[in-house]
Amino acid sequence: MFSFTVPLGKLVRAVSRLRGGGSALPGLVVEKIDPGFMQRTLSSLPHGVAVVSGTNGKTTTTKMVVELLESQGLKVFTNRTGSNFTRGVAAALLGEVDWRGRLDADVAVLELDEAHAVHFVNKVPPRYCLLLNVLRDQLDRFGEIDTTALLLQRIAERTTGTVVLNREDPRVARIAGAVSGPEVLYFGLDESLRSTFPNDDDMRAAAPETSPRGEVPASPAADVVLRRVGTDDADFEFDGTLVSTHMKLRGVYNIFNAAAALVLARSITGASGRPGDSAKLVKALSEVAPAFGRGESLTVDGQPFELVLVKNPSGFRLGLKSFPAKGYASMIAINDNYADGRDMSWLWDVEFDSLREDGVEVVTGVRAYDMALRLQYDEVHFGSVDTDITAALAEFIRGSAGKPKRVFCTYTAMLAIRRELSKITTVEVVS
Repeated sequence: MFSFTVPLGKLVRAVSRLRGGGSALPGLVVEKIDPGFMQRTLSSLPHGVAVVSGTNGKTTTTKMVVELLESQGLKVFTNRTGSNFTRGVAAALLGEVDWRGRLDADVAVLELDEAHAVHFVNKVPPRYCLLLNVLRDQLDRFGEIDTTALLLQRIAERTTGTVVLNREDPRVARIAGAVSGPEVLYFGLDESLRSTFPNDDDMRAAAPETSPRGEVPASPAADVVLRRVGTDDADFEFDGTLVSTHMKLRGVYNIFNAAAALVLARSITGASGRPGDSAKLVKALSEVAPAFGRGESLTVDGQPFELVLVKNPSGFRLGLKSFPAKGYASMIAINDNYADGRDMSWLWDVEFDSLREDGVEVVTGVRAYDMALRLQYDEVHFGSVDTDITAALAEFIRGSAGKPKRVFCTYTAMLAIRRELSKITTVEVVS
């Protein structure tokens, strides 16, 4: 069966690409005809598999971990397209294995959707996992956030080597209590930065949890702590040393996830028998560019054109805070396709006051009128409202000529915008 799987999968992949099909289709075919394909292929990697999951930041954090490990001389396999279901991993494998099914890599670093990660780890127990956060997102798929936390716990329970947790997210930090066997490491924030990352249910405003004796539990020590975030630099503390570095990444959430990436990369390189070169790790971190659509900056008509992915209340709030509106023409594109989540009521949990001074030029997407109504309640002026993203984007570019531009967009809206932009500027199209 194995000798038959790879040629057939590669054939499906080639035909799918010619027809402009999705990147995950070949993986879906392989999963049906050979359910053991991923396990057999990935089990050959000398340093195993690392899974990155959580509500926000999976794609950019995975990209960071990959580039950090490559700076240490490791060959890394990853699902680069961001297709984070199990079939997306299988499809990515088909693109990398030779005709005999052999994968030339030392370690796999895989971004996985919270629910699909559970299916994956039941087939392929990871040696490492990095669990970023639990935030209200796509309630139609995941249910309440405690359900999402339970999904992440299942990933940790199947991990055989090291579990990396977000010390500042109570639901993630609690997972440590359910883990026996694997090493548990943390990434964390300086006290001065914690208010920047509130939970959706305002847990930070509630009274802290106490022990039966009325004592507030001490936070565990973090392997890497983000101490400061500047406009284009940041300070990280690890091994008792404070390190300052320039950052190409923008957005406080991306910089915090850089601390997470450092913990995982240091753990993998340490276990691989190649003690990590801290100077090279920090240099590699400073050179990581944003993943597609995640604060990505393109050039259109000689002006910056930024894409900021927003998919839940916390992400939108942090996006507005990280990318000040002044001086930029803004567009908001909101879809409610399956990959975005059907329920857009979360838009009412975001405050849009920061857009009030300069307004929003264009509102688009399937739920454009819902977004326009939300802006109206926050007294944010907006121009045209058009559910047709292609037409709205053309109007936005034409009407904002000579100005830097920024689009806040949900996932499928971002993909549609990038496809249109690929016709007029250099941008990789991801299907």
